[in-house]
Amino acid sequence: MSSIIKTLAIATTFAAAPMIAATGAQAEGEKYILVSHAPDSDSWWNTIKNGIALAGEQMDVEVEYRNPPTGDLADMARIIDQAAASGPNGIITTLADPDILAGPIQNAVDSGIDVIIMNTGSPEKAREIGALMYVGQPEYDAGYAAGLRAKGDGIQSFLCVNHYIVQPSSQERCQGFADGLGVELGNQMIDAGQDPGEIKNRVMAYLSSNPDTDAVLTLGPTSADPTLLALEENGMAGDIYFGTFDLGGEIVEGIKSGVIEWGIDQQPFLQAYLPVVVMTNYHRYGVLPGNNINSGPGFITAEGLGKIEEFAGEYR
Repeated sequence: MSSIIKTLAIATTFAAAPMIAATGAQAEGEKYILVSHAPDSDSWWNTIKNGIALAGEQMDVEVEYRNPPTGDLADMARIIDQAAASGPNGIITTLADPDILAGPIQNAVDSGIDVIIMNTGSPEKAREIGALMYVGQPEYDAGYAAGLRAKGDGIQSFLCVNHYIVQPSSQERCQGFADGLGVELGNQMIDAGQDPGEIKNRVMAYLSSNPDTDAVLTLGPTSADPTLLALEENGMAGDIYFGTFDLGGEIVEGIKSGVIEWGIDQQPFLQAYLPVVVMTNYHRYGVLPGNNINSGPGFITAEGLGKIEEFAGEYR
């Protein structure tokens, strides 16, 4: 059984449980808060919001999504403190930068609030701060797998368009890709920022200055969508090898048209949905999975779109 099928099998098991769990053991006022590092401008997180909303509805619990509007991690740390002070049954949070966020998360754990780390972080970091578990995609491993795949396709050099360079996990994606290729990362990773126009211009400038670049790697819709525009404008769309992390409407269209070779699906829906289901059943019945849950990576190509195309940006 492939890893992606195993993941979906686990998800099916948990998805079946809520309808039973919600019928006789609900605690009064159960509430779970998800805190992410994402700025308001990052549409990829809509799938996360949909995941936590559906889990809350199925488990019959109150859920809330909070985030720093600009993506500022110091602001996120304050939001975690505020969430903990409100006394929820559990907090689900990303660990975008342990140096900034481990303290507030540890404080929440020490106060008796159960925490699950999702999306960014690692099983090791989750254990260090006393979280129940980690649900997400090991970012370096995903980048490394992508690099091996690209190496098998003959790629030797690349541009990594990093739209969130202050987040260590985004750098892990680029570094993993370089290591998978067996090359130095060096200046092949650029700080693209988050403004679509600037991203497009910086991609075009890099490719103009480095015309022998074999491939482009983007880290999600925020950088992928402007990169698609850049390649259309400079005439390289369909000619340069293009892979990306994550999915979105424009990414799916790029895969469908052949401009993008593959997208790495970390299944963000599961990253939000499963922690609510796990913690609710833990609090109601004392049951807890013995292992962390890897929600990805899975490679999506034109041959395997199916429901992914139908639900991109909503549940995929």
